[in-house]
Amino acid sequence: MIVTTIDPVTGNKVTDLEHHPFIVEGSGVAATKIYFESEETRRQYLESHEAYPDVFISSFGNDHEDPGNDSRH
Repeated sequence: MIVTTIDPVTGNKVTDLEHHPFIVEGSGVAATKIYFESEETRRQYLESHEAYPDVFISSFGNDHEDPGNDSRH
């Protein structure tokens, strides 16, 4: 899995990964975990991709749940 800690909306680096929302796009070795500074920037990112239905988002995470079933708190 590829992990990016640069919020794609703000361009800022996310350093406290345990307390920030994320999404996972794709699957397998090409899956990409993208961290966000806030739920707001995560929402903006997802809404911007609604216009592009070919973008596949396989699972979602936030600071309450982890797609890997790990506790986020």
